[in-house]
Amino acid sequence: MLPERKTGVARVIAAAGYSLSGLILAIRSEEAFKQEFALFLVLAPIGLWLGDSSVEKILLVGVLVIVLIVELLNTAVEAVVDRVSSDFHELSRQAKDLGSAAVFLSLGLVVFTWSLILL
Repeated sequence: MLPERKTGVARVIAAAGYSLSGLILAIRSEEAFKQEFALFLVLAPIGLWLGDSSVEKILLVGVLVIVLIVELLNTAVEAVVDRVSSDFHELSRQAKDLGSAAVFLSLGLVVFTWSLILL
């Protein structure tokens, strides 16, 4: 039997709880996310300090948040691929490589944005 679906404010509260659980899970169990989160904790205050305008501050911190978002999505893709099968399959490799490429591009965006604004 499926659990009763929440609606209204109860749904929003439940969704926030699920999101917080996901963040905690990523911080506790995903090495790449731990590293990127640590990078965020160091660089976000620096970005807020070095940005001359509100737009620069949003860009400097925003690209760091994008890395975290992309890493969470990559982790979710990897979990689903691993859940489906532990056997090697070319499509599984492609899915994981594409997720990794997305993280790589988001990190490149950080370097590009920070370099353009600060140099």
